[in-house]
Amino acid sequence: MNVLMEKLRDVLSAVLPITAIVLMLNFTITPLEGHLLLRFLVGSVAVILGLSIFLFGVDIGVTPIGRVMGASMTRSNKAWIVIAAGLALGFMISIAEPDLHILASEVEHVTAGVISKASLVVVVSVGIAVMLTTGLLRIVLVKRLNILLFAAYVVIATLAVFSSSEFLAIAFDASGATTGAMTVPFMLALAAGVASLKKSGIASEEDSFGLVGVASAGAILAVLAMGVISGAGDIAGEIDYGVSASTSIMGPFGAMLPQVARDVAIALAPLTAVFLLGQKAWFHMPARALSRILKGLIYTFVGLVTFMLGVNAGFMDVGTLVGNRVASLDAKWVVVAIGFVLGMVVVLAEPAVYVLTRQVEEVTSGYVKRKLVLAALSLGIGIAVALSMIRIVVPGVNLWHFLLPGYVISLVLAFVVPNLFVGIAFDAGGVASGPMTATFILAFAHGAADAVEGASVMIDGFGVIAMVAMMPLIALQILGLIFKLKSAKVGGAAHER
Repeated sequence: MNVLMEKLRDVLSAVLPITAIVLMLNFTITPLEGHLLLRFLVGSVAVILGLSIFLFGVDIGVTPIGRVMGASMTRSNKAWIVIAAGLALGFMISIAEPDLHILASEVEHVTAGVISKASLVVVVSVGIAVMLTTGLLRIVLVKRLNILLFAAYVVIATLAVFSSSEFLAIAFDASGATTGAMTVPFMLALAAGVASLKKSGIASEEDSFGLVGVASAGAILAVLAMGVISGAGDIAGEIDYGVSASTSIMGPFGAMLPQVARDVAIALAPLTAVFLLGQKAWFHMPARALSRILKGLIYTFVGLVTFMLGVNAGFMDVGTLVGNRVASLDAKWVVVAIGFVLGMVVVLAEPAVYVLTRQVEEVTSGYVKRKLVLAALSLGIGIAVALSMIRIVVPGVNLWHFLLPGYVISLVLAFVVPNLFVGIAFDAGGVASGPMTATFILAFAHGAADAVEGASVMIDGFGVIAMVAMMPLIALQILGLIFKLKSAKVGGAAHER
């Protein structure tokens, strides 16, 4: 119960700032109809309760599965087992990621079904599976992370040349969305399970990071390849405000419940089945540990259904309307300013960011302070969301104008900063682009793009998750460079003495 209450406090700190901003806008520049505001508040409560229960379930159910499977596949000392298990686990854990389902639903909604939710979820999950397996083999074979990341992004850059702007935005958004509350703990546990069996303690510490960053590159590769193979050209996008037209407060929640419950059950079924099969054939966990994991999976299911229901029926719909009405104002700088504030608030309130900043401080023995890391991330992601709003309101500014130099800088830094910081930085992209980015901020961007003349919902509305996921790569590697320079200075001073 104490752990569950701790999760509830963490989630409250993430959702309440967004709720407060919506209430403030409601009473100032963008008043909402009464039924919409009440539905948003009900949706916020569902998001808070659902995400809290879901994270608790992931902690006691999904993460232990990742740990035991990671250790089991490496203990076999057979490459084909690592490959087979990596492909299966990567696909199954990605297909159950709530942030990916939210993004895929939004893509299907905006494209009126031209890009279906099922196809996008499956394609991204295949990409994640392939690159997750590649990342696990890197750990087993003791290969350098920066070389693998450089090679992956060279292929991404090549595919991007032949891809349409629509698929480019969706691909990089998928990279941030797929590394969410389900996949990140599982992948970190999987990496730790594999790395812990290596003989070198230092190598094990370094290799515990970076798997999330490698896997997220798989999402980009898969969606870009999907666009190139399909040969899809321009895809029109528009916002359907059908849910907003309903004056019922609870009606949309009841209408969506059966479909949401079915989707979540289908998403979690493969992972559950493989774990039970592994338990019977290999793990043979004690009854008490098995019971705890099964309870965790039930909590995960209940929490995920509640969370998705709150998001789809009350949370994102209002986010779209607020973005639309703010962008409709004559003063376009307002939407940029609100985007900046939303970005800063989201990262400051994200529970996983708190864990990451503490981890960086501990790893560097206090040289890089937690407050400095948090300030860098907050400023960087505030700028990321603001730049995404600038793309919407300023004609001719494209996503690649920001992503190309950003990733070039990130990859150059990866050959300069300590390997540990490379892994932490590329993992941090998934941490920063959490549930609030994939829900409210994405919906806000879509509403804004729909309101601005000349902007495209498909091209300009997507890409905000990609921007949020990119900024930590630069921010944390710069801090790693500072750590390296400070360490060299201290070492030089000691040598002179």
